[in-house]
Amino acid sequence: MQNNELEQLNFAQKRRLAFIDFLLLFKGSFSRGDLTNKFEMGMANATRDIALYRELAPDNCEFDNPGKLYRQSKLFSPLFEHDARKTLVKLANNISDGFDAIGDIQFPVEAPSQLNVPDIFIVARLVQAILNKKAVSVIYTSLSSGSASRELVPHSIIDNGLRWHVRAFDRKSSSFRDFVLTRISKVKLLDDSDDKAPEQHEVKLEDHQWQRIMPLQLIPHPNNVQFPTAIEMDYGMSAGVLNLNVRAALAGYLLRRWNVDCTEDARLIGGEYQLWLRNQQSLYGAENLAIAPGYKTDMEVNNG
Repeated sequence: MQNNELEQLNFAQKRRLAFIDFLLLFKGSFSRGDLTNKFEMGMANATRDIALYRELAPDNCEFDNPGKLYRQSKLFSPLFEHDARKTLVKLANNISDGFDAIGDIQFPVEAPSQLNVPDIFIVARLVQAILNKKAVSVIYTSLSSGSASRELVPHSIIDNGLRWHVRAFDRKSSSFRDFVLTRISKVKLLDDSDDKAPEQHEVKLEDHQWQRIMPLQLIPHPNNVQFPTAIEMDYGMSAGVLNLNVRAALAGYLLRRWNVDCTEDARLIGGEYQLWLRNQQSLYGAENLAIAPGYKTDMEVNNG
């Protein structure tokens, strides 16, 4: 019955309902103001859309009178199907329209298949935690210790080009770390009243690897590229250099993704190494550089 009723709605109505559904799933709440601001509509029209949504999905939200918000209920089940791949891209680009859930226009553009796609409900819980400044309890499976419960204070979702991570303060190790989303099997938001609220040393501003911005200078590889102009055109270089400002926490991911030769003398051989990092010294102090092609830490250098 629900699907039949949805099909009878016009496109504009479905788009507004999908937006409500999106906010409930990823933010955990919405207000009439969210609708009026997004769609430049009056309060009366927003009220009608909310009533229609609640008629179609009566168990999805509850009205919080003091906060003048509709909050996600414990029985919430999305009214629309939110495609994980499209939604993650939208979240990464700060797009929150729920548009893909109602049948986006299909364009003749293809991308390589992703081998792993996170559970959209895991992502939604983590996004809720980030937006509402909550700690979470998760079941995480690591390569070294298997499955175990951990308490995290997440602050960002990251696409490293190969898979998605959540950047969070890990209360077990008392440090900021990256956790692969597909290895998280359960997420529970922790109640502030149980002394589980994030403390000052656990918030994003204290994540020094995240806050530190590193200037990188990438140039065509001096040994592997015969016609450097082609590489300059590929990456939109200016005067033969691509200048990037990258978070220290993400530098290793970027350098690996683009196969950037990070050796001091550009000695990596192979057609995959088309870029060379000219200012290697800028990497000093970054923590995730074991994956950067050819880069040696101070410890490795000292040990020969």
